[in-house]
Amino acid sequence: MVVASETGLPIQYPKSTLQRAKRAMRCAPFSFRLFQTMTAESVALNDIAGKAGIQNLYVQRQLSELAVEGELLWLIQVGLLRREVDGQGLTDRFRVTPLGRQIVSHWERQKPSQWKRASLIDHFYNAWSRWMRLPF
Repeated sequence: MVVASETGLPIQYPKSTLQRAKRAMRCAPFSFRLFQTMTAESVALNDIAGKAGIQNLYVQRQLSELAVEGELLWLIQVGLLRREVDGQGLTDRFRVTPLGRQIVSHWERQKPSQWKRASLIDHFYNAWSRWMRLPF
């Protein structure tokens, strides 16, 4: 799959990278709406965690700030998200990368209502990938 970068040059992603990213996105506890919002603007951690996450329709059940941050950091490692930076360093805001934008765009063209279909094997492979990437 080829994605145009901000410089206009195409970005070639290996098939395994795309599969891992799609699987991680489907296995995450977040709604498709969150990823769509992150393509247009950055989203703060506090807008996803706790009751705000449910009110914003970003999650189906309330998640702690620590749980949300852990999930978001995994999606950063996979290459789907990036953390916003301001003049003083990293912020608590996140948005999608070109890889994430391509996957969201793909699912928007398909059936967005069916994007979340992660199988048991998807959850297993996602957990395995996360475990294998943990620092020793």
